[in-house]
Order: sequence, then structure tokens, then C-alpha cells
Amino acid sequence: MSINRAANISVDVPRGLAGVVVTDTELGDVRGLEGFYHYRQYSAVELAQTRGFEDVWHLLVHGELPDAAQSAVFSAQTAALRRLPDDVRAALPAIAAATGHSGPLAGLRTALSLLGASLGFRPVYDIDTGRRRADTLAACAAVPTLLTALYRLGQGLEPVEPREDLAYAANYLYMLTGSEPDVARARAIERYLISTIDHGFNASTFTARVIASTGADVAACLVGAVGALSGPLHGGAPSRALDALDAIGTPNRIDTWIRERVLAGERIMGFGHPVYRTEDPRSRMLRDIARQFGGPLADFAVEVERQVEAILAELKPGRELHTNVEFNAGVVMELCGLPREMFTPTFAAARVVGWSANILEQAEDPKIIRPAARYVGPVPPVAVPSMA
Repeated sequence: MSINRAANISVDVPRGLAGVVVTDTELGDVRGLEGFYHYRQYSAVELAQTRGFEDVWHLLVHGELPDAAQSAVFSAQTAALRRLPDDVRAALPAIAAATGHSGPLAGLRTALSLLGASLGFRPVYDIDTGRRRADTLAACAAVPTLLTALYRLGQGLEPVEPREDLAYAANYLYMLTGSEPDVARARAIERYLISTIDHGFNASTFTARVIASTGADVAACLVGAVGALSGPLHGGAPSRALDALDAIGTPNRIDTWIRERVLAGERIMGFGHPVYRTEDPRSRMLRDIARQFGGPLADFAVEVERQVEAILAELKPGRELHTNVEFNAGVVMELCGLPREMFTPTFAAARVVGWSANILEQAEDPKIIRPAARYVGPVPPVAVPSMA
């Protein structure tokens, strides 16, 4: 329930604000009943199948897909922003050491704050649209460099400097592994990254917009979004879905393992979505990518998916529980050689572009996001007791 104190008006809303429209956006939408989502006027899955990451980034920032010349300019512009300021680079070993048990995503929160301070990010309330856009581009370009450096430092390895001649996804894999990736794996990861740039008003995107509505700087908005993404109910599921495959082990254990957990009320990671009531289109695309690679893991994942959906349909009739993006994303990232602790950080390397587009849009609205809560505690006022 939201309450207008001045007018003494209250409005009942669903828990978690499910389905509540809080603003207008031109960036995209998720049509859950259809199993469809889009960036601006284009199918997000079609974009992932036909365009490069930088082109979709340009679409969200500038409102249009670039032609060949514009694409080359934008790619060069953003590639030139990948290198970190010296003071940020020098601080990364200490950040990696301090967040060693929590991983690169935890370190990213600190590193982004430092990056914003080093680059002189100012509150979006105080700067014009051009400067806001420049700040988001700088932050987005640096996030893959920060994440891969933090991971490598945590493994006792030296960071790998970015290359401007590689596309966003290929450069990410290069900085992560130290080797230039083959075309198939770079393209698979690029398609995954494009498919997860934006996805409606999810928890991390809404968090970024709430912070942007206060007029805070771009780094502050992104740090809040990263914090929301780190939750296992949001961006933390891909590695957990792979852990479930490991725990099941063999096809003959699928039925017993899944039934035990469903009947115990446990959540099966990688299945179900708060918006989709049909198959997640991202999962369908990523399943196809996994099948193209082939091998025992891809085959096993397909069989697990088939049996789990049948079991869920039997035990939870009418719920329409299908795989979400995390299930097949984990399979694809595993097949492409990414370490599991980098699954959710890789998600962040894509979603930072969507967050930034939402920050830019929200910064144009002068209204702060300030909902109300319904108080359900003891009835006030009660006299404050004196100390005995």
C-alpha cells in the first residue's frame, strides 16, 4: 500500500511492486505473455543474432542503430576508454585482496566508486546531457577492464591490458584469459552479452533509476545497481544452475533429485521468471548456441531442462515454469571457458550498458522517486518510559 500523507489517500499495490507502472521509458519492454522483449523498436534476440555489441550500445545511448561509418566511430571511441586511470589501476591489488572471498563483483563496487572519483564524475543533476553521456561511456568501457583485472589479481595473476583493436566481447575474453579468443566463442559471448543488456524494470535497473532520481553521479547509480545484481535471486543464478547440474550428475538421477527439492519447497535455480509466462526467449537462443558447440554438457543440460519442466508441470500445475536466461547462460559460459565465479560479473559487463541508458533517461526527469510504506508496528504515540 502506498500512502499520500498530505491528501490522506492510500493505494493498494502488489508485493514487490509487481506489474506497477512507475514511469514511461523509450528504452524497451518485456512482454511476458508473448515471450518477447525488445530494445527500443527492435527485437532484442534479433539484435543479438545480427548485430555487434557496440551497435546495440549505440542504439540505447543514441536512440538509433548506427550505419557502418557511425559504428566504426563509436567502437573506436569506446575502445579508447578501456584503459584505467593510473590511480585506479594502482588500487586494484588492494581491492582484490580485500574482496578475495566475495569475488570480482564485490570488488567492482569499490572500484567503480574510485573510478568515478578519479574521472571527476559530478552529480547528474548538475551536468548537461552530453557530460552525462560521456560519464556513462567511460564507466561502461572500464567495467570489463575492472572485472577481469580483479579476477586475475585474485588468482595471483597480473591483469591483462585491454586492446583497442578487439570488439567489446572479444576484448573481455582476452583480458580474462590472456589469449585472443577464437571467433566462435567470442561471438557466443557477444550474443549472450547483447541479450542481457536490458530487461525491463528489473531490481538492479530500478535501483539505478532510483539513485539517478536523486541527482547522484553515474558511479553512485552504477554501484547501487551492482549491489542489487549481486543477489542470488537476481544476477547470481548462472553459476548456481551449473552447480545443480553437477549435483545431479547423471541423467538417471534427474527425476529423483528434482522431485526431492520441489517437494521440499526448494527453488530450482534457472527455472521460473517473475515476468515470463512462456519460454524465456533468451534461454531459447542460448540453448541453440550451446547445441552448436555440442558435447556432453550441452546434451545433459537439454535433458535436465526437459525433465525438470515436465516435473514442475506435474507438481505445480498451471505455473508455467520454464528455464530462464540463467540456466542456458551458465551452460554457454562454461562451454566458452569462463570460470564460474565470473558468470555474474559477465552479466554485469553487459547490463552496465542498460543501467547507463536508464540513468540517462531518468536524469531527464526532475521528480525524485519516493514511494511510501505502510506502518504496521505498535500504535503510536506511546510515552517513552523512564529509566529505572
